[in-house]
Amino acid sequence: MAQTSFESLASLGERLEKTSSRLQMKKIVAQFLRELDTEEVPSGVRLLVGQVFPEWDEQTLNLSWRAVQKVITELTGASEQDWQDVFGEAVDAGEAVRLLVESRRETPPPSARLTILGVYETLGDIAEAKGKGSRRRKEELLRSLLSQASPLESKYLVKNVLREMRHGVSEGMLLDAIAETSRAKRKFVRRANMFLGDLGEVALLALREGQAGLERTHPQLFRPLKPMLAQPAHGLEEALDYHQGKVALEYKLDGARVQIHKDGPTVKIFTRKLSEVTHSLPEVAEEVRVQAQADRTILEGEVVAVDQQGRPLPFQYLMRRFRRVRGIAKAIEEVPVQLYLFDVLYRDGSSLVDLTYDQRWRILEETRGEMLTAGRTIPQGLEEGAAFAQEAYEQGHEGVMVKHLLGPYRPGTRGKSWFKVKRTLSLDLVIVAADWGYGRRHGWLSNYHLAVWDEQRDAFLEVGKTFKGLTDEEFQKMTERLLALETHRERGTVYVEPRVVVEVLFNEIQASSQYESGVALRFARISRMREDKRPQDADTLQTVGTMFDEQFAQKGRFQESGAD
Repeated sequence: MAQTSFESLASLGERLEKTSSRLQMKKIVAQFLRELDTEEVPSGVRLLVGQVFPEWDEQTLNLSWRAVQKVITELTGASEQDWQDVFGEAVDAGEAVRLLVESRRETPPPSARLTILGVYETLGDIAEAKGKGSRRRKEELLRSLLSQASPLESKYLVKNVLREMRHGVSEGMLLDAIAETSRAKRKFVRRANMFLGDLGEVALLALREGQAGLERTHPQLFRPLKPMLAQPAHGLEEALDYHQGKVALEYKLDGARVQIHKDGPTVKIFTRKLSEVTHSLPEVAEEVRVQAQADRTILEGEVVAVDQQGRPLPFQYLMRRFRRVRGIAKAIEEVPVQLYLFDVLYRDGSSLVDLTYDQRWRILEETRGEMLTAGRTIPQGLEEGAAFAQEAYEQGHEGVMVKHLLGPYRPGTRGKSWFKVKRTLSLDLVIVAADWGYGRRHGWLSNYHLAVWDEQRDAFLEVGKTFKGLTDEEFQKMTERLLALETHRERGTVYVEPRVVVEVLFNEIQASSQYESGVALRFARISRMREDKRPQDADTLQTVGTMFDEQFAQKGRFQESGAD
């Protein structure tokens, strides 16, 4: 069978971009899968969604937009003005490249066309290029692809390199298309993807072995599962009522969620994004190695940075540990961490994900040895639950998790078996600038620079940015309003008169060297417009400073090395 051209995949992307019906998109993708040769299926699926490697695979292309722009400029002789012109018309980088190649390249690509397998193999070679001279080698390989590509193929090559596919095919839709193509039940396709974490492998298994092959999948050690996610609840009462009180409450810890795999003496730790961080947390790996009462197991928990008294430190200090690849011994001393377990997904050959939360907790208690678990209670009513939530806050934690006692574990899903109830803070802030959006938000000012008034400097100082909280209609209206207040522009940022006041919700105030104010809001999102407030009525930096200090009535305060 002749190999499928990469042009066919690019043309598929164009069809999908122009299709609004979810059902029609699924049929188009299913037909594409049927036309692929078996050996092309994993590559074709991954390239279709713009995810060259499985999520758990540590390989990366490590090619920036600057590298892509450099290669395209060399191939087309484009000027800075040419780039500005195409970006004025394009909705994303891939489309900008297509327009530029179409209008500027003088030498047409050779008659020998790119294939899906050939492109995938070359992208693999790019990822494997490491060490001295690797940057040049990566660019040479990218140039070899783009020099053979048509304008349309160039667009989808760049989209894969930058992981910006944006044609509307979500993971869920692709899984539905795999189910339709293989005639397997949707639930088994989704279940296999939970365990394998690779759309390409799931598609190949479904097409080769059908539903029977999918049903045989199970959690695999050292291949991290996507974590089960929680729905936000407006309050504790809502979460308790939903499950008619058949819940447990746990402290919602302000740390980093980890999944820990153990096979005999080998322990590996993965983040919620499936990246391995074992090297950064050797003391956590050793604790599990010594304490776990199972030879082979997968545990879930939270790693929290703590001070010398064991109180939780703000989240930003934990990130010093997760980013550290050198000087680990010093980092352990400067930022000690504590592991708190809250689930077990696998133990000595048995998958536990289909057991109820209550059953899994009992197995966790048998498995954890002397390792700590998250604070937990089974409340007998709202009053008892509220008291536990207050206790969580007083201990320096974010809030509480509300977990249905009878719920199974569903990797990668955000269902209502788990709710999260967090303490939310708010400030009235002023918008002083906004960035142009891209993708669905193309053409709108949609990333807003938020500021407070500094009474000492008589100036507005930024404390963060957010694009969250507004509807599409509100984005459009806000764009019109801000453009009417424009003072000047710098690249993709429009600076405006400080006239628009918004209420902003957030979870924490962090110290920040990024902003002149010295602080930044964590998880900021706009809750409403404050038409009733003038800019001079908004909150001040002095108010923010007081709120920042008040946090440490519950949390520990980080001490730099050598500090008193």
